[in-house]
Amino acid sequence: MKLTTKHLKVILVLVVLGFVVGIYLQDKEHQKSTEHAWRANRYNLERFNKITEFNKSMNAANWQLMQDSIESELDTLMILRFRKEVDSINTTKAGLKESAKQLSAAVVSAVSN
Repeated sequence: MKLTTKHLKVILVLVVLGFVVGIYLQDKEHQKSTEHAWRANRYNLERFNKITEFNKSMNAANWQLMQDSIESELDTLMILRFRKEVDSINTTKAGLKESAKQLSAAVVSAVSN
C-alpha cells in the first residue's frame, strides 16, 4: 500500500485527535485533583486557625493544664499507632500460617498421588 497524501492527512488527523483527547482527559484529572487539594487546604486552614486560637488562650495560669492535655493526646495517638502496627503484624503472621498450611496440604496431596 502506497502512502498517498490522503493517507497522510488521515494519519495526521488521527494523531492530532489523539493529542486533543489526551490533553482534554489530563485537564479533567487536573481539575479533580485541584478541587481535592482546595478542600484539603481549607480543612487544614480551619485546623490551623483552631490551633492559633488555642495558643492565644494560653497563659501562665493554664499552661500546665494545656500541656498535660497535649501530652495525653500525643500518648493516645502513639498508642493507636502501636495498636495498628501490632494488628498489621498479627494479620501478616496469620496469613503466613494459613499459606503454610495450604502449601503443606498441597505437598501432601501431591506426594500421595
